[in-house]
Amino acid sequence: MFRDHQELDVTVIAVAAVGSKVDANGETGFIDQVKHPSWWDESSAPPRAGDRLHVVVLDASREEPRFSALQLDIDIARRLRDAGGACRGRPSRRRMTATAAFSKVWESMCPE
Repeated sequence: MFRDHQELDVTVIAVAAVGSKVDANGETGFIDQVKHPSWWDESSAPPRAGDRLHVVVLDASREEPRFSALQLDIDIARRLRDAGGACRGRPSRRRMTATAAFSKVWESMCPE
């Protein structure tokens, strides 16, 4: 069972137009295409079966759980897990627009 904001190493097992199915020690999850670095960075290779990725759990309650391989999402999850420093290193608004799933959470925790 996964937990929100948990970090994992996963292996891509299938790729579709909308995202990638991944395996994490026998359990599966999904990375939406916009949560893979290749969506935002032309120099990043698109996902392929067999790729290993470091991800963060965005929503463990979904069937299949949703993950992100974006470094910004991983950084935000680390801050959310760190109760003493949740607002340090707040990303810029421009960078936050790339991660709408966390933007509302971040705004509620760390108003400007």
